[in-house]
Amino acid sequence: MSDFELTRTLDEHASEVALRADVLHGLTRSPKVLPPKWFYDARGSELFEEITRLPEYYPTRAEREILLERAREIASESGARTLVELGSGSSEKTRHLIEALPALDTYVPVDVSESALAGAADTLLAEHPGLRVHALLADFTGPLQLPETPGPRLVVFLGGTIGNLRPPERAEFLHAVRAMLSPGDALLMGTDLVKEESVLVAAYDDAQGVTAEFNRNVLAVINRELDADFRPDDFEHVALWNREQEWIEMRLRARSELSVKIRALNLVVPFAAGEEILTEVSAKFRQDGLRSELAAAGLELVQWWTDAAGRFALSLSVADGPGLRPAEPAAG
Repeated sequence: MSDFELTRTLDEHASEVALRADVLHGLTRSPKVLPPKWFYDARGSELFEEITRLPEYYPTRAEREILLERAREIASESGARTLVELGSGSSEKTRHLIEALPALDTYVPVDVSESALAGAADTLLAEHPGLRVHALLADFTGPLQLPETPGPRLVVFLGGTIGNLRPPERAEFLHAVRAMLSPGDALLMGTDLVKEESVLVAAYDDAQGVTAEFNRNVLAVINRELDADFRPDDFEHVALWNREQEWIEMRLRARSELSVKIRALNLVVPFAAGEEILTEVSAKFRQDGLRSELAAAGLELVQWWTDAAGRFALSLSVADGPGLRPAEPAAG
């Protein structure tokens, strides 16, 4: 692939060190907690792809609907020559934007999976022979140095992943994105919206039990990587709506009193019956609240699109100061 370049910014041992730190810190505190990024080994990624096809899980379909309907409008607003995607994965949804951007020169996918970056680049270069792909093997939640590419840039953060960050983490992340943007650049971000509790809970606790298996997969990761002896079936999958915080919480609840050995950490973790590990929060947003969070980071929301049912939103924001002309938010 002559038009493919890969820059590695992750140390080969960084993931192991981070997992050790997260497990040691998270399982020795009260309440216990594990970061959701450890769901996504090969099996976890397969399970998540299965989740996106479930009837209860609307966010992927809703976001794709907006992209299909609004891709040309997004392209016209941004005029991007470089598309930067944070947490790019398979780059599947981004193809709608790439096809709609006539002046696009360079695509910069950012992901922690080298195989996902290479696979997506293969597919995109076959479809768009003139495209340049400069992939970054990096964790987008850490410091990020983008390559020199033509402007303007459109930074894309899809899937509602922003909701997995708690408010202080979101503020830090949005400030970091703001630092990437020059005049004329923009941020396109997907956010799931506040809606009926029954709809939200069902999306994270499907009837087939796929999300439950996905949640328990984090225990399999710890078993494999840290020589632990979790028995995943000893833990019940729990999904609930936190009305005060306006986010979904996924938890693993011990079915009985038990203890787990994590040999690589020389650690024994006791669990009382009913004790839980918080494995994920997924915040849901309102337009005014998101506008305020963006403004606090020096970003101005200039466009707002939703799917026809108003379940999910894509927002376009620019750095305060010279840039895109502010526009009235557009509903889906």
